[in-house]
This record gives sequence, C-alpha cells and structure tokens, in this order.
Amino acid sequence: MNASDRTPADLLSSALAADPGRPLVTFYDDATGERVELSVATFANWVAKTANLLQDELSVEPGDRVTLLLPAHWQTAVWLLACASVGVVADVAGDPAAADVVVSGPDTLEAARACSGARIALALRPLGGRFPQPPEGFADYAVEVPGQGDRFVPYAPVDPEEPALIVAGREFSGAEVVERARAEATGLGLTGPGSRLLSGLPYDTWEGLNAGLYAPLATGGSVVLCRHLDRLGAEALDKRIEAERVTATAR
Repeated sequence: MNASDRTPADLLSSALAADPGRPLVTFYDDATGERVELSVATFANWVAKTANLLQDELSVEPGDRVTLLLPAHWQTAVWLLACASVGVVADVAGDPAAADVVVSGPDTLEAARACSGARIALALRPLGGRFPQPPEGFADYAVEVPGQGDRFVPYAPVDPEEPALIVAGREFSGAEVVERARAEATGLGLTGPGSRLLSGLPYDTWEGLNAGLYAPLATGGSVVLCRHLDRLGAEALDKRIEAERVTATAR
C-alpha cells in the first residue's frame, strides 16, 4: 500500500495497481447460502459504476450526504467506496430526512421514504439481482448501475480533510478513515498483504466497518464478510475458516 494514500478511494486505486486479480471481498449470507467473491478489479469496477451513477445520474457533489440504510454486505462496501470516490459523505444508518440521497435495502424502504431527494433501492439478492417488482418511488440499483461507465474520474478532486463518513454519530474525514484503519489493523490481526480477516460484525459501528472493509483494504489484505453468522454452527464456522484460509477473525 502507498504511504501517500489519503482517502479510501486512494487505497482502492493502490490495491488495483498492486494486484488486481487477488480477492478483496468474499461475502457470505448464512440466511440464504449465498457466497460471492470479488477480486480487487471486480470490486473496483462496481465502485466506478456506482460512483458514475452518483455523479452523473444523481448529480451529487462533494459535501452532499448519502444515507446508507444497508446491512453488512458486499454491495454496501461498494457504496462506501463509491461515496469516497465522489467526495460525498456516507452516513451509515443515518437520518434519511437529512440526506440528499438515500440508499436502502429491502427491509428499510419505509424509513427511506423520508428522504426528499433521490432514492435508490437494493434488493440484496444473490449476484446483485433486481427486485421482482421495483419499489414505488425508488430507482432499482440493479437496473441503473450496469449501464454506467467502467472508469470513474471525479469532476472535482476529493479533499481528504473534508467529511467522508458518519457512523454511530461520529464524523470522519477521508484521511481519518485511512489513518485509523492503518493504526488499528494490527489489533485486528491484519499483518500485511495476504492477511485474511473473517468479520461477522454489523456495519453500523466504526469497528464493524473497519474490520469488514477499511482495515483489510488499507493493509493489502482481504475480508470474508459474513452476514447472519449467528446461524452458522461452530463446526461449520471452523470449516469456513479453514476453507477460506482465514488468518484472523472479528465477531
């Protein structure tokens, strides 16, 4: 990783330059049996498309607030990095009424209607599938994102000192996200490239976001992100840890 990286988007760019083919996010949903693995290149492509959706289709600008009403999920990780790429504030589980854009999973649509700006809905189905019937008043992410460009260039450079993330009421600049991710990585058992962290933590705290995305990204490692991990028995968990070559866990 580059010492000069100042924002989460910088971290992703460095990861892409270093080894685009390596795994970055491996996602399990133990309620549905879903498993999906995204290389750095595939993840970065989703981020670029989502950032283009934000910038070109939704006309967001640096400093705007995007409320994310989403669980720990690979598509949530994509949205976090897309927000960082554009320079907008990702407000995790924040107030939709205070947001310029709201991004909602299928379980939070009613709450998301409080947003007077653009509303995006994610079905969170396997393979990024669409809603069978799009929710009224929302654009379906799975319909909107495929046609977006595969490369993203922000209209304005992202200032690493500006607000980038709000989680559990705490605001972080892009630079703070990077600095804390690096500083706390060792405590999570991430010792550098090749480290593989299994996280069952939710995304509604800094600890969950750091273990489930930022710290692995900042250290050249990868994350095995598990939703509904409480449904997995101890023996099955041990088998997953072995099969996925996990080197550390956070749960």
